[in-house]
Amino acid sequence: MSQSVWYTRCPAPTPLSIAYQLGWVEQQFKEAGVGVRSIRDSKDPAVRESHFTHALDFSFRQGGNIPPLWARSGGRQTQVVGVTTTDEFQAIIALPGSGIAKGSDLRGRRIGVPRKPGERIDFQRATALKGIVSALSLEGLSHTDVELIYLDSPEASLIETGNAAFLGLKRRYPYGEELLALASGRIDAFFVKGAEGLVLANQIGAVVVSEFGFHPDPRIRVNNGTPRPLTVDALFLEQPPDLVADLVAIVGRVAGWAEAHPHDAVRLIANEIGVGEDAVWAANGPDVHRHLALTLDDEQAVAFAHFKTFLLEWGFIPADFDVAGWFAPAPLEAATRRNAA
Repeated sequence: MSQSVWYTRCPAPTPLSIAYQLGWVEQQFKEAGVGVRSIRDSKDPAVRESHFTHALDFSFRQGGNIPPLWARSGGRQTQVVGVTTTDEFQAIIALPGSGIAKGSDLRGRRIGVPRKPGERIDFQRATALKGIVSALSLEGLSHTDVELIYLDSPEASLIETGNAAFLGLKRRYPYGEELLALASGRIDAFFVKGAEGLVLANQIGAVVVSEFGFHPDPRIRVNNGTPRPLTVDALFLEQPPDLVADLVAIVGRVAGWAEAHPHDAVRLIANEIGVGEDAVWAANGPDVHRHLALTLDDEQAVAFAHFKTFLLEWGFIPADFDVAGWFAPAPLEAATRRNAA
């Protein structure tokens, strides 16, 4: 077994992020004599890329699901040891005065889609397209009923690049290309999600044309951020003693802690994303602190299978695979017994 493990998480509401900020993860592994190294904080670009590719052995990750779906589809031996379903604001927005007030008004209109031609995993394009397809389907429309305008950007997707010109900020929020295109009249509408998307929509006084982040049908709301899997590589999972079960137990404790400390939980989520706490409450709902559990259930498997099919049909992942076989319930079962005791 390696004397250290790698971890990474997305700027999003995840119990892994909260557990790490509370110091629980490092403490748990320290007691086992194992160090924890951050993929996002590495100076090596090849290491940082594993945030998306899951290429490093002895690593674990929780965040958007497109990169781990891509990695598993491409043959990387990973397993899902827990899933968090925290729904979030998802919408198509337009400018006032555009004549677009509801979803059916999108017919024949230009919808912007971010695209990074040089990226192996263009998760932002996939996320936007899934949101667009979901919104159109609610009106009996498809992508052929609108004009998709691809907005190319050479900027890498690595989440810590930021823009040093602005006082060394480590992260640039999404939707910059879409906002410029909307303002210049190149597009009529675009997709946003999460706290960052809600803040942007509020800032420009946008018309929320279609909002479906809390739609009752999981096939509509499933996207890169819903749900978010906790994944480990197979080599890490196979190592004794029960380090993965220990990890799952620590991350699983966050749900109870967050319910008892809702404002502290939201403060940590806001810190992770880089937004105000009010944006988290607004984007994820007043019960966000009650939706941070780790589970592995049939509804989550169905959601992943549906999204995997979408990604396969649109060419975002290279091959099909069995989602049920991707789930590894043993660590969660062991952790649940441990936490109950």
